[in-house]
Formats: sequence, structure tokens, C-alpha cells
Amino acid sequence: MTLSLQEMSDRFEIQDMLYHYADIIDRKAVDELNDVFTADAHIDYSAFGGTVGDRPSTLAFLKEALPAFSASQHLNANVQITIDGDTGSGRVMCFNPMEMPLGEDKQVFMLGLWYVDTYRRTPEGWRISSRKEEKSWVFNVPDFMGL
Repeated sequence: MTLSLQEMSDRFEIQDMLYHYADIIDRKAVDELNDVFTADAHIDYSAFGGTVGDRPSTLAFLKEALPAFSASQHLNANVQITIDGDTGSGRVMCFNPMEMPLGEDKQVFMLGLWYVDTYRRTPEGWRISSRKEEKSWVFNVPDFMGL
């Protein structure tokens, strides 16, 4: 498959946006997601007990949920992107360790998931117009270590 320069540029721009999303989530800078999702985006975080809804309701959910975690890392890989003019779709693997304070101890969860996305080119650049999490696996470190 031969890609045009435009297709390569589009893919790089989308990948940068995806990595930016992960950084925003890990920094808990939720308002910055307004520059990642389209205004009419549909976001489905229900695979791990989150909300399903529009951008404002999702940002409100994240503002409540993210402070429960003292640390997290969203590591994206296997980014698969298809472009069709000003729209696109993608499937992105995410490895997500998350630390939660538990009294004087800490609980660490490791999540494996896929983001299934659609993208749209806007005057401001590429944005996510829909995102659905698909659960792959969950690993609880203290359970494994007998803690």
C-alpha cells in the first residue's frame, strides 16, 4: 500500500492527537480535551464502568473520576488508522496502570484496552468524533502479590 504525503501527514497528526489525549488524562487536565474531541463527540467509557455520552458529560465525569487515582499512565501502541478524506477511523491499544490510594497503602490496577475511534478533520485540525473503550483485561497487582 502506497500512502500519499497527505495521508502520511494526516496519520501523524492523528497519532499526535492520540498521544496528547493520553498525556491530558494522565495530567488530569480535563478541560484540554475540548481540543481533542469534536463538539458533538460521542464517548463510551462503559467498558470499565464509566459513562456514555457527549463531550460535556464526559468531561464532567472525568473531573470527578480522575482525582481518585494518584498516578496513571496511558501507553498507546498498535495504532491502526484509516483515512477517507476528512474522516477516519482507528483502533488503538492502551496499557494503563493506575494507582489508587487505599488508606496508607496503594492499590495498583493494570488495564488492557482498545480505543475504537472515528476522527474528523476540523478547521482546528483532526479531532476524535467518537471513542469507545473495549476491555481486554484487568490485573490487580496487590491481589497477585498477596497483599
